[in-house]
Amino acid sequence: MADESLIPGMTALQMSDQEMLLEPDDVDTIDEKQDVAMISPQELDDDDVPLDPLADDFDGMKTKVLPDLGDLEVESEAVSTWNIENWRQLPRRQQGPIFECGGHPWRVLFFPYGNNVNCASFYLEQAHQDKPVEDWYACVQFALVLWNPNDPSIQTFHAANHRFTADEGDWGFTRYAEIQKLFSSRWEDSDRPMVENNAACMTAYVRIVKDPTGVLWHNFVNYDSKKETGYVGLKNQGATCYLNSLIQSLYFTNAFRKAVYQIPTENEETLTNSAYTLQRLFYLLQTSNDAISTAELTRSFGWDSKQIFEQQDVQELSRILMERMEEKMKGTEAENALQKLFVGKTKTYVSCINVDYESSRVEDFWDIQLNVSGNKNLDDSFKDYIAVETMDGENKYFAEGHGLQDAKKGVIFESFPQVLHLQLKRFEYDINRDAMMKVNDRYEFPETFDASPYLSEDADKSEPYIYQLHGVLVHSGDFNAGHYYAYLKPTKEGNFYKFDDDRVTRATPREVMEENFGGEYSVANGAVRSPYTRTSSNKRSMSAYMLVYIRQTRLDDVLCDVAKHDTPPHLQRRLDDERELREARRKQREEEHLYQSVSIITEGNFRSYQGLDLAAWDVDPDQDSAAPRTYRVLRQKTVGQFTQQIADDLGEPADALRLWVMVNRQNKTTRPDQPLLETEATLDDTYSKLSTRTTNLRLWVEKAEKMEDGKALWPDLQPQVANGTLILLFIKCFDAHAQTLKGVGHIYIRKTEKVTELAAPILHLMDWPVGTSLTLHEEIKPAMIEPMKPKQTLHQAEIQDGDIICFEKVLSEKESADIVQSGGYTSAKDFYDYLCNRLTVKFAPKIPQNREGESFELVLSKRMVYDQFAAKVGEQLKVDPTHLRFSTVNSTTLNPKSVVRRNVTPTLQQILSPQYSYGNTGHLPDALCYEVLDLSLSELETKKALRLTWLSDGITKEETFEILAAKNGVMADVIPILKKKANLDDETAADIRLYEVHSHKIYKELNDAYSVASINEFVTLYGERTPQEELETEPEDRTVHAFHFNKEPSKAHGVPFKFLIKPPLLALDESSWDYQGEIFKDTKTRLERRTGIKGKQFEKIKFAVVHRVSYSKPVYLNDDDVLADVMTATDDLLGLDHMEKSRGPVAGRGDAIFIR
Repeated sequence: MADESLIPGMTALQMSDQEMLLEPDDVDTIDEKQDVAMISPQELDDDDVPLDPLADDFDGMKTKVLPDLGDLEVESEAVSTWNIENWRQLPRRQQGPIFECGGHPWRVLFFPYGNNVNCASFYLEQAHQDKPVEDWYACVQFALVLWNPNDPSIQTFHAANHRFTADEGDWGFTRYAEIQKLFSSRWEDSDRPMVENNAACMTAYVRIVKDPTGVLWHNFVNYDSKKETGYVGLKNQGATCYLNSLIQSLYFTNAFRKAVYQIPTENEETLTNSAYTLQRLFYLLQTSNDAISTAELTRSFGWDSKQIFEQQDVQELSRILMERMEEKMKGTEAENALQKLFVGKTKTYVSCINVDYESSRVEDFWDIQLNVSGNKNLDDSFKDYIAVETMDGENKYFAEGHGLQDAKKGVIFESFPQVLHLQLKRFEYDINRDAMMKVNDRYEFPETFDASPYLSEDADKSEPYIYQLHGVLVHSGDFNAGHYYAYLKPTKEGNFYKFDDDRVTRATPREVMEENFGGEYSVANGAVRSPYTRTSSNKRSMSAYMLVYIRQTRLDDVLCDVAKHDTPPHLQRRLDDERELREARRKQREEEHLYQSVSIITEGNFRSYQGLDLAAWDVDPDQDSAAPRTYRVLRQKTVGQFTQQIADDLGEPADALRLWVMVNRQNKTTRPDQPLLETEATLDDTYSKLSTRTTNLRLWVEKAEKMEDGKALWPDLQPQVANGTLILLFIKCFDAHAQTLKGVGHIYIRKTEKVTELAAPILHLMDWPVGTSLTLHEEIKPAMIEPMKPKQTLHQAEIQDGDIICFEKVLSEKESADIVQSGGYTSAKDFYDYLCNRLTVKFAPKIPQNREGESFELVLSKRMVYDQFAAKVGEQLKVDPTHLRFSTVNSTTLNPKSVVRRNVTPTLQQILSPQYSYGNTGHLPDALCYEVLDLSLSELETKKALRLTWLSDGITKEETFEILAAKNGVMADVIPILKKKANLDDETAADIRLYEVHSHKIYKELNDAYSVASINEFVTLYGERTPQEELETEPEDRTVHAFHFNKEPSKAHGVPFKFLIKPPLLALDESSWDYQGEIFKDTKTRLERRTGIKGKQFEKIKFAVVHRVSYSKPVYLNDDDVLADVMTATDDLLGLDHMEKSRGPVAGRGDAIFIR
């Protein structure tokens, strides 16, 4: 054991003012000085107070210091006492006598003067003579008791549980007890010291328990789930543990996995296809040795970081995922596979007691929500679910043809599916706390149960409805924060395993069942409370929230083998190819130190390049012929060998080429510095000695202009040229007519020559006549070009190897005027400024019309203001630039974001990349949306923009329009504009009504005189034609507001609407009724017509009356209810309870879970 003050994996836990106990992470530790519950003498009889055993009462002490571990099976126990003598004369480190337990040797390790602390240190260690084999371990519960041999009542102990391994062969307590306190004349309340006459006894109590799961007290360092269990986990992206537990549950429902594999995806192998990414995930779970990321799957759902870091409702996610997979399975061999697996049927009924009349409807269910509160177990919840309500007295049921009758109302099951998903309602609204709270009550569920008692008398019971537990999905924590994991049984006869994100471990039946019932427990691990440790009971934080049962007669079908041939071949090929590519990249990374990246530019690159410096080093050569080419070359390759390789690629003789090393100058340019003359030098040496340590070696390839006897005649190496007198210059030409700035070649010239002498070689390069007037500039660095003084020598002008000289023809006044008129630049200096500030901006219409050329790119200057770049866009679109309005583009959704205000001051750079954004972040730095307005921006300032959604067919068809209305106008002025934009006829326009919506509920109807200026620009506006039935109302009729929600009224969604309800029943006398209302069965027919929702989608809707009270419980309606009878308050709302059809990250729906 290393002599550190802290053993690895241990943390200091303050136990008292004088004592410090070291407790291992994840290890249960018991100490006699721990806090105890205060019990008054009146509450505890003398017979109930246990007396502390003496230290030499080894059986009594064992009961005290080693509490029972519940279900853990004891393999072996041992007690060993070491008589410690001459304490003060002992060496720094001392080992006690070896004793045997469980077939392994053990001993106490002792530091009399402390292990780098002022406390005595004691540890238990394995005492094998040689280091045990790598996979050796022992699960040990132990306690170390120090006591006075002259008075065994003077004692102290520390206890712990630990998994001893070959690497962690000792464990114990660095701060066992303060040395000063041990030798004090009085040990705590006694009259004698602990260490008396320089002696004391140390008794080790050791209990080895069997490891039922293979991970008991494991620290999980280097733990391999695949090796230990045969299964792999899923990585948590942030808060996706709930998703991981659901995915693992569905994966081990093998029939579901096979059905997903049957979805044809070979023609849609994109990571936006959720079926394809789920197939990939399942295949990787089958074949991988390591935990798998769900990032591809969540990206295909359309989730971003907001959804990744928000825990969502598992039941809702499961339903949406099933819906998406069902859609993908339509028309394939897997069609209806999910319904056969997961769908059962319930019957909701109202049955009259005294007459033969029953109203009922049969509905499908994918899962069952069971109440936990008030129920002790699964049987109680099912009985609660099918409990019958008697409708009598004032609550009598109106039966058509029979009047008001006593009746029974309830729900009964017609059938159960092969795979039964039970959602336990662990989260409920607490009216006293005015908040959602977790229900941690004890709630038991069996390993098998018979579901037949909950079936109707008419149900088909020819096959037993005995269900076997397959999965327990667990939530640990409270409503505000928690963690999800799952216990699953992958095979029919196998074990349960715990799937906790990326870790998979074997689980015991107790862990699966008892530990997840919730409720209270007395001490850790469910152990029986020791009489010497009065710990208060606590609520378990972990409890089951979803149960998965499989019908026993269908176990073989549901848990069928998934063989290799069940996996889509294209999926196997694709993932195998990706695996090979990853392996190749891994090998490349491992060999990276053997290779050097070398980028080269040639004369051809320089001539093709338009820009600053000699080349753009960060451009892809496949996209731009002027881009440098990069080689991956062995570091030990010589300059000569590499020159030959380049020559072969260029189709040139190697002797005609010479390499120059390029260096980064202080002015942020990269220029050739010196030729590589030592051809036998390695590239590694060249990089180390000559390069400026860029990420790769940069070289310029020079091609000789003259050859003699197969050898290149390099101008600077000729005998008649003194060393260092010739310099290499690169020449660029600015063509004002073509508006280009490109390289034309390189020249050698003496330093002593005057600037004017550059004209001759330049005219020779261009093949221009002698006498052509030129203006010369030096390109010093980006954004800096200076004119050259003709009478200066090149040496005086500080010109050196690798410098760039730019020239341009002198233009006549007419030529200059023509170029300026066309929007061009007449001088190289101005054109350089443009190059420094140019920006390629992508333009797209705000409302795409799918016309050719509507999306385009323009190269603009960052210094342009609104009117200048609007003029360029107007020229491209051939429209008046004063009618153009622009918007920034959201970087995540790629949708239009904020409208760009027309202003004289801000430049294009400031608009796209503002230095101080103040909430305007999150847009693309190189894209704008445009719209061509019917009026100029000046006129627009007198208007107000309203976003209005027109409902043309009930509430199912939405069409949104941007309407510009006069700020001083009224809503009557909006209707003609809407008529024109929506192409409405006169009859429709005459009956238009407009209303304002907040949180998916109608806020108010806007009459014709309502002021446009009063409307907030962020509100939601809807317009529709007033339904004919509302135009033909009776005096007794009234309208109510209706809205959509999902399970809870607070989760509103969709388009709200107004609905006409008929008057209630009218009593003529005690025995007769004048029925003027309509039963809800008929009301639903009108609702279907009013909303435009039809077919199965309408049948899935449950209707309820919702009172305008926060968190009010909806009152669900039956077919025989009369809506006007139930909706009595003027502010009652009609609620449509159903899942949102189209979920996505759109306005007002950001909190809803979705899969695109």
